[in-house]
Amino acid sequence: MVDFSIEVYGYIPLTSEHVILISETTVATWVIMAAMLIFAVVVRIKSRKWVATGKPTGLQNLVELLVDTFQGFFRGSASAKIDYLAPWFFTLLVFLMLSNLIGVIGFTGLRNPTADWSVTFPLALTTFVLIQYVGLRYRPRAYIKGLMQPVFLFFPINVIGEFSKAISLSFRLYGNILAGLILMSLLYTLAPLAIRLIAPVPLHMYFDIAAGALQAFIFTVLSMTFVGLAAED
Repeated sequence: MVDFSIEVYGYIPLTSEHVILISETTVATWVIMAAMLIFAVVVRIKSRKWVATGKPTGLQNLVELLVDTFQGFFRGSASAKIDYLAPWFFTLLVFLMLSNLIGVIGFTGLRNPTADWSVTFPLALTTFVLIQYVGLRYRPRAYIKGLMQPVFLFFPINVIGEFSKAISLSFRLYGNILAGLILMSLLYTLAPLAIRLIAPVPLHMYFDIAAGALQAFIFTVLSMTFVGLAAED
């Protein structure tokens, strides 16, 4: 029997009866956050040298290319009114990419954080909050009126419909990543040795790299689209 439960590495005691569990998902999330933070600090330090010398480097060109490309894509997919949210969605895309790809890096031995609904749902819930914030900020009367269509009695149903966007976003990402994780675990556990030496390579390329990148992109684009539509009439 294959065990797909999330491993618990330790805990942080709060009181004699309450503790905070440190799960495999938590550790993997910390690793990804640390990697992103270190990269941001390195880019920040080097950017001062780039400004001082006026000589662009390969890293500077790469960072500017990624930022400019995403900024242009964001303006085309969302709304110019919410340009200030582009850094959040860029960070979200990078985090999801790394979360979906960490499983293919063998030496980490970590589980994909996005294979845990406790990670995907808060991210989707953030999208839900942004939708409400943007809608109420840029067109409050029209947005509230839209929640009461066709009559005000439908307000609770329309609110549930808005919340269902977060539910569907979270389950789409969680389900796809978890399905790949389960299939790979079954392969490594139950398949004959000859198959385990050959089959994992193309399957890792699909489930961890291709499908992982695609699901991260879909989650980010859908979030951007929902928030952008809330800002427009």
